[in-house]
Amino acid sequence: MGKPLRIALVAGESSGDILGAGLMEALQARHGDIEFIGVGGPRMEARGLRSYFPQERLAVMGLVEVLGRLPELLRRRRRLLRTLVEARPDVFIGIDAPDFNLDLELRLRQAGIRTVHYVSPSVWAWRQKRVLKIRKACDLMLTLFPFEARFYDEHAVKVRFVGHPLADTIPLEADRGTARAALGLPEQGSVVALMPGSRGGEVARLGGRFLAAAERLRALRPGIHFVLPCASAARREQLERMLGGRDLPLTLLDGRSHEALAACDAVLIASGTATLEALLYKRPMVVAYHVAPLTYRILKRLVKSPYISLPNLLAQRMLVPELIQDAATPEAMAQSLSPLLEHGEVQTEGFDRIHRLLRCGASSQAADAVLELIGANDAARA
Repeated sequence: MGKPLRIALVAGESSGDILGAGLMEALQARHGDIEFIGVGGPRMEARGLRSYFPQERLAVMGLVEVLGRLPELLRRRRRLLRTLVEARPDVFIGIDAPDFNLDLELRLRQAGIRTVHYVSPSVWAWRQKRVLKIRKACDLMLTLFPFEARFYDEHAVKVRFVGHPLADTIPLEADRGTARAALGLPEQGSVVALMPGSRGGEVARLGGRFLAAAERLRALRPGIHFVLPCASAARREQLERMLGGRDLPLTLLDGRSHEALAACDAVLIASGTATLEALLYKRPMVVAYHVAPLTYRILKRLVKSPYISLPNLLAQRMLVPELIQDAATPEAMAQSLSPLLEHGEVQTEGFDRIHRLLRCGASSQAADAVLELIGANDAARA
């Protein structure tokens, strides 16, 4: 059984809540007597976390929104720091949310509490000097991707690559026919998924372009069908307005993005985390990226990586086409996507290799690394 453990965790949004709950379950399987404290969502609370305040108070997107909430966020972090220093947990685990968690980790480590950061910020791509702060703040960095672990190794940060939980949950081979039947899509013929993003700004910039690309693709391939999962009711309304007057064989879905990926033959997709999901479903893709011109000029100067999409970062080569900014035209999208409907093997074979690399029991690996750090691994055998 080992001595009782007190483990503190802070997850700032729903994706962190999922990761945190998986990690807590794996820790409990290895060590039967753990008290969990900190901040988390409903999944982490269901695993036994005592959350000091609601997780949604940390879930802020966008610069303006963060500035408006900054006084509250700073006040909550100060109180949380005092509470955790007093509670003296065996280890603190900050799950993603680097702007909130890294400062907290730095102060806790200075107070003699061991710290782990789970999910690397994109420090390898831009603002690379943050690695100096990470080195001071963290006893251990847990990364989801192997190229991140290499970066930290090169910068003398103790790191463990644990794999990605999605790679564990998404099957190595998805059943396309079953997914099409569940969504009411045609059994025969090509189906293309359109995924222009989950946020209003992304859909405003790419939604119309994706629909125009679909019209051009239909002219090239008359029997084609399209499926578009909508992230929310607001996104559905936004896309329905964009569809006005267009004659497209298109099925709009409320959510169900994983089913859409399982059902389709290829994907036109906005750069972001959804590209990892498309990769894990082994669906050939074309990635598009478009932001405001000023934002693009700033990012072009800051970003050090030669690629923007996760499939290419993971492959360390141009495995999937990236249509960036002015290159992201409907014509270019259609011309890039069309051949992939018959000849996407180079992509899908690369995707399969990456899936197997990432599929290594992320929650279990992370739990082992945490218990090893605090010297509880020998006693942690359930």
